[in-house]
Amino acid sequence: MKFGVVVFPGSNCDRDMHDALRYDMNQEVIMLWHKDKDLSMFNTEDCIILPGGFSYGDYLRCGAIARFSPMMQSVIDFANSGGKVFGVCNGFQILCESHLLPGALLRNGHQQFACKNVFLTNESGKVYKIPIAHGEGRYYAEEKTLDKIETNGQVIFYYCDEKGKIKPDANPNAATRNIAGICNENRNVFGMMPHPERATSEILGNTDGREILKNLLMTEVLVG
Repeated sequence: MKFGVVVFPGSNCDRDMHDALRYDMNQEVIMLWHKDKDLSMFNTEDCIILPGGFSYGDYLRCGAIARFSPMMQSVIDFANSGGKVFGVCNGFQILCESHLLPGALLRNGHQQFACKNVFLTNESGKVYKIPIAHGEGRYYAEEKTLDKIETNGQVIFYYCDEKGKIKPDANPNAATRNIAGICNENRNVFGMMPHPERATSEILGNTDGREILKNLLMTEVLVG
């Protein structure tokens, strides 16, 4: 298995993701430029990653311009063919703008940039401590969509407290229903606002992100 990390003008977490995968997790990583289109070196067992940052300066709307880049046209085709695609923070925004994932990411409820460690939990009740760094990370979707993705098990992470309780005061951005990450119906496209690539090094005292990346991208979690 290998990973492709797309670099947009304004990406600032592309090297973080590269180093986490390459040096902390011993994976093969290829950097992909936004103006290129070729993904022929990847197959559906591989994964394309859209990293965090401010693609195209976040002009118009976060992720709105990146959605039309040459590489994203190939990424959309790759995802629709069953390939794994993972977006973190700005990458999550791009996936929603590309309609590969439902919903949208809006400005944080408190109207301020949020940068701190938060706690996440999944369906199994496992709790992870992962950093966030975003100004527009408030997940939103209409009630019908929210009901559908929860019923389908498409909500992969919720914001919670350190004991795993999902409650309003553990929500760092007023995300609807405390949603921190989702996947598509086919379970091959995944997006999350927190940054697991910033929690993969023992030197930093937190490797919870390593477990998230391994469980989501290197097992059958996203392919059924």
